[in-house]
Amino acid sequence: MEIRRTRYDEPAAVLLNDLVQLEYVERYGDGDETPMAADHFDPPRGLYLVAYDADGKPVASGGWRAQDTSPEGYEDGDAEIKRMFVVREARGRGLARAILAELEASAAAAGRTRMVLETGQRQPEAIALYTSCGYLPVKKFGHYREAELSLCLGKSLVEPRG
Repeated sequence: MEIRRTRYDEPAAVLLNDLVQLEYVERYGDGDETPMAADHFDPPRGLYLVAYDADGKPVASGGWRAQDTSPEGYEDGDAEIKRMFVVREARGRGLARAILAELEASAAAAGRTRMVLETGQRQPEAIALYTSCGYLPVKKFGHYREAELSLCLGKSLVEPRG
């Protein structure tokens, strides 16, 4: 497996985004309508990653984008995770965990203080991943903050002072 930094609008990222949208339709009846643009993920205020298998096929993705205090419920220093996805045939290999670790490290290096994400109750695999990595429920934020099936999680990126 190789994880590469890329832009959200590059062909491999677009392909994986199209696939995750189809999965959202299967689970929720429609795709994610959260407003997003490629430049949201440009360093130093974001990062987008795509993982490739040994044959060079894109099999997983994920990104973060900087957020600060807003009416949508974000807080200063937030790094919002978006489009974490692994194609079905590549699941269970640790790809999502590897991407998540790299996203967290890069967000912390960029000065972000909290990683946040919104997922849905019909994504138990995602919830299990995030909770196993130390994410806890936080006040709802973002486009789906009023949605009943929405679940918002967060994790501090600041090392506790001893």
